[in-house]
Amino acid sequence: MTRYFTKDHEWIDVANGPEGNVGTVGISHYAQGQLGDITFVELPQVGQAVKQAESVAVVDSVKAASDVYSPVSGEVTDANAALDGRPELVNNDAETSGWLFRVKLSDPGELASLMDKAAYDAYVAGL
Repeated sequence: MTRYFTKDHEWIDVANGPEGNVGTVGISHYAQGQLGDITFVELPQVGQAVKQAESVAVVDSVKAASDVYSPVSGEVTDANAALDGRPELVNNDAETSGWLFRVKLSDPGELASLMDKAAYDAYVAGL
């Protein structure tokens, strides 16, 4: 499993499985900290086609509503139903159980435009 990050503070874990490249997407620990207490998460629909850098979800917090952009193009294969009643999972564990959706990658080459953890940490340190 390889984790990548965007400059908009999304992460994607990509695993090569029997169904092709599937990525699990969420927002970074840094992003959830900037948002404050998360009160609602609007997730994409399973089967929805998404494009890289397109807004596909919304995270509402006590401070603001924030769009979540897909790190890659593909088709949504799953959404984290646990967030329906417990959006605070994103605050408590943004980079594991607080994941938002899964996407089957249509162009794995798009991953080359994303940052690895070291590059993302350096990016955040400069903000």
